[in-house]
Amino acid sequence: MKNKPSNIKQESGHISRRSFLAATGAVTAFMALPARVLGRGGETSPNNKLNIAGIGVGGQGGNDVDEVSSENIFALCDVDSDHAAHVFKKYPNAKRYKDFREMLDKEKSIDAVVVGTPDHLHAVVSVTAMHHGKHVYCEKPLTRTVYEARAVAKAARDAKVVTQMGNQGMAFEGNRLINEWLWDGAIGPVREAHVWSDRPTHRGKMPLWWAQGIERPKETPPVPDTLDWDLWLGPAPVRPYHPAYAPFRWRGWWDFGTGGLGDMGIHNLAPVFSALKLGAPETVQASSTPVFAETVPVAAMVHYQFSARGDLPPLKLHWYDGGLLPERPAELEQNRELDPEDGILFIGDKGKMLVTGWGGEHPRLLPETLDKEYKRPAKTLPRSPAGHYKEWIQACKTGSPTRSNFDFAGPLTEAVLLGSVCVRNGGDKLVWDTQNMKITNDPDANKYLHYEYRKGWSLA
Repeated sequence: MKNKPSNIKQESGHISRRSFLAATGAVTAFMALPARVLGRGGETSPNNKLNIAGIGVGGQGGNDVDEVSSENIFALCDVDSDHAAHVFKKYPNAKRYKDFREMLDKEKSIDAVVVGTPDHLHAVVSVTAMHHGKHVYCEKPLTRTVYEARAVAKAARDAKVVTQMGNQGMAFEGNRLINEWLWDGAIGPVREAHVWSDRPTHRGKMPLWWAQGIERPKETPPVPDTLDWDLWLGPAPVRPYHPAYAPFRWRGWWDFGTGGLGDMGIHNLAPVFSALKLGAPETVQASSTPVFAETVPVAAMVHYQFSARGDLPPLKLHWYDGGLLPERPAELEQNRELDPEDGILFIGDKGKMLVTGWGGEHPRLLPETLDKEYKRPAKTLPRSPAGHYKEWIQACKTGSPTRSNFDFAGPLTEAVLLGSVCVRNGGDKLVWDTQNMKITNDPDANKYLHYEYRKGWSLA
């Protein structure tokens, strides 16, 4: 294994096999739209613009709001007025809130919401918005827990609203080419795939983007006057405020985030799930640097086993983060190395496909002679109208499909987070019963599928 740390811990367990629930497709069928999308009373609105609310706008959520600013930014909600001040200033006419529940109860004119909160709030915010009949764009990963991912996908189906998860690479041209080439048999049946990201490191080197592999801080500094810490915690267990968590640094803490796997795994694994029509894995096994009670390890490998899907053979899928890389393919030109930041390597019976960049940006075939000789098939997948966000806006207005709707994002997030469960549980192989939503060979590991929300918070 290339660049494998000396303190990697490996454990294994007995494997039993179980078939998984049918894989979900990448796009939903045309859906009936609530009347408010056409106008508050069912008529076309005067400017044909959606009233959009941003929830959690201080960080990435602010970027998401900017991406949909062709519409009417109607309201903004953030628990930290200082962290979100630059966004509030940019949209001075937007109504301001700290509690998204209050905003959704009061502002009946909101058509759609953009959710950019920390991961642990994604589920409760998205489900609450959908219960209010709002379309939802939610940042990745869709949820922090496996149970939440299943619940959010179901809530979206029940509410019949338009949804999109923020894995923007699903709109890339390269992402669609991966599907079309593999479905055309460019490298033959694919039985193994390797996917990686350097997060939380920078190109495999320190310092970290955010803290992982550390213990909880013991200091208890005062909460900033501009931050509502209780609302920031939301459903998560109570703990004293510390700048080690907020803003942004929350991603490496188990209570709030899912580390490099949740951050970039959603981006880089999505093309694999889409092209190879993956659903739930049969088994998951992991190895990692030391696992701490409170934080994600600095580097990890996760190994998924998927059963056959129709004419597609069983698949071994390997994930690497924290600077770890798969073995360099022999077919790669001598003067080239694997991109240490992000990549995908599909291994087929007739060749390989190497994808560089995050989210499936740039695919090419290996060896180089195969890439030059391969006759590209006709483009059969619809192309994104003008990017990931515009795709969602258009869907909200017309009912057109979105490529990363929650029917796709939910199962993808479930599988990714099962890797986190395995890492957190010590790495032993886990056998997943997706129909009954439980780990069958290690019942104690099921405690990591979800947690008890604090009083006053629920997905009901």
